Amino acid sequence: MTATALASLALVQLLIAMSPGPAAVLTIRTAAVEGAKPALTLSVGLAVGVLLWAVAALLGLSLVFEIMPWLQTGLRVAGGLFLIWIALSLWRNAAAPLPETRTQLPRSTLSILRLGIWTNLANPKALAYFAAVFTGVLPADLTLMQALVVLAMIFAIETGWYAALSLLFSRAGPRRVYVRIKTGAERVFGVLLGLFGVRIALS
Repeated sequence: MTATALASLALVQLLIAMSPGPAAVLTIRTAAVEGAKPALTLSVGLAVGVLLWAVAALLGLSLVFEIMPWLQTGLRVAGGLFLIWIALSLWRNAAAPLPETRTQLPRSTLSILRLGIWTNLANPKALAYFAAVFTGVLPADLTLMQALVVLAMIFAIETGWYAALSLLFSRAGPRRVYVRIKTGAERVFGVLLGLFGVRIALS
């Protein structure tokens, strides 16, 4: 795999990461409500979720879906329901005030990490990209070392993008803005995630 091909793949991966979706919504909300540390933990979880899709693609994800198309449908429906569940939780808790301090986190590190992983495992954008586009871009004679480089690149890009969002929206200025608009913003986030989930489940 040439350096040019790797750079092209990196650019596509960055654009995919930057496109709006449930991962960005959850990252912004977590950073504004709970602070940088939980949001950065979520970023790692989101990157791990994408990494698992990439590993699956390298192991023959598209072939599995060709043999068992019902599996792809089942994963899509389960992912949609998962996002709808998150959306309902956001809507229910939208009116709750933000804590004055973030020293006592409302969720454990492990639970936030799991949320990040499952959010991107449930993301149809990731499923479609890695099942079709990603495998089509990679050369057929990809070596193990090249595959590891590709996986490291994907993890770095995903973590870097969501970490940047985390650090931006955990700052005092954006947090003060979020406090003023929290109820409306979180209900909008809930609606967006719910629409993502419905679209996924029914597509």
